[in-house]
Amino acid sequence: METKLDILVIAAHPDDAELMCSGTIAKHVAQGHKVGVLDLTRGELGTRGTIHTRREEAENSAKILGLSVRENAEFEDGFFVNDKQHQLELIKFIRKFQPDMVICNPNEDRHPDHGRAAKLVIDSCFLSGLRKVETIDRGVEQKEWRPKHIYQFIQNDYIQPDFVVDITEYWELKLASIRAFSTQFFTGGNDLEDEPETFISNPGFMEFIEARAKEYGHQIGVKYGEGFTTVKRTIGVDLLTDLI
Repeated sequence: METKLDILVIAAHPDDAELMCSGTIAKHVAQGHKVGVLDLTRGELGTRGTIHTRREEAENSAKILGLSVRENAEFEDGFFVNDKQHQLELIKFIRKFQPDMVICNPNEDRHPDHGRAAKLVIDSCFLSGLRKVETIDRGVEQKEWRPKHIYQFIQNDYIQPDFVVDITEYWELKLASIRAFSTQFFTGGNDLEDEPETFISNPGFMEFIEARAKEYGHQIGVKYGEGFTTVKRTIGVDLLTDLI
């Protein structure tokens, strides 16, 4: 039987999840939740590294975060689209892991893959709940499944979050998961000096990641936070005291 997940993070590229919600992942794993990551592409268009190094880095990060599963849909980096073919492939993963909650990219961002990924994930989550949308995985017909909640992390472009998760206790673990992608980010060593510098390999990018986490943390009175938005729904609480 496949691992049923509490949370499935579906992200356009390997390292998207680490950059934007790995503190939240680590916090939920520590509390006993089963969390997985599905990378939609192998990041093969990335300037630095290769699909092989990025796969190894993703595996290393998964161990750091304690993920229950990490898989890759192997969609084409930069060119995947939100069409029936990609939706059906993604639905197979959603039905396979039956997550109660899905976290995905924002609707708009600097990289065009991020917005396309968001729309693809949101549409696929809905279609996955329709019994007459048929999918077969390894010769077995899958049952319909629709996640109860979809949330979106925030990437390069600033978005006012609908809620913020306190990740202060897991900040160092978040950094470790990001540094696992040593071909992509500045880690304080030689950092592939023979490779060209990119937007994300510049030391200033990691300073931005910390500044963003501090900004969101400041909004809820903690040191570090990760912000999220909701998808067409209002968050409900049992008691006002549930709110920070």
